[in-house]
Amino acid sequence: MPPPTARRTIENALRRRGYSRVAGVDEVGRGCLAGPVVAAAVVLDPERPIRGLRDSKLLTPAGRERLYGEIVQCAADWSLDAVEADAIDRINIHNAALLAMRGAVTRLSPPPDFVLVDGFPLPELRVPQRAVVKGDRACAAIAAASIIAKVTRDRQMRRLHAEDPRFGFDRHKGYATPQHLAAIERYGAAPAHRRSFRPFSSSGRMA
Repeated sequence: MPPPTARRTIENALRRRGYSRVAGVDEVGRGCLAGPVVAAAVVLDPERPIRGLRDSKLLTPAGRERLYGEIVQCAADWSLDAVEADAIDRINIHNAALLAMRGAVTRLSPPPDFVLVDGFPLPELRVPQRAVVKGDRACAAIAAASIIAKVTRDRQMRRLHAEDPRFGFDRHKGYATPQHLAAIERYGAAPAHRRSFRPFSSSGRMA
């Protein structure tokens, strides 16, 4: 039995209150040792519903790619932003995730009139917003954003693998798998690694 799909209940309630451009926003890559944190914002078109939207983590890679294509085709609007590893090291991952999500929202044109955020509110956002706990499982717009962000980031990690195949970024996408940790132990840090994260030391080798 497939996991439950995210619903449009919150978006529909907001539209009944007069909001016409309701965006969902989410980020991926927060817990990785390498690569960017990527955020997406999506405004779904109520006249073009997309079946099967759910948290990107609950989908197969093929399912994510299929839904990515549908979202790009059917959404009223969508946008992306990313913060790279060197900036994550400077400002920390929490601030980087907030920056990426805020950037994704501000790249929507025209701007949304309401924003639904996965997990926690976005500071300095000049648009009405609501934080939705586990929003990528409950809210269709946030689920769509999680899919766009995940597919985009996975593609970026495959490009990083093509540039430097020693670390296996195409397989683990930067997460701390045993194979990834073993490669770091052998080769040290790549430019894509977040050196402020464990297990790195200031030398770039494992601490």
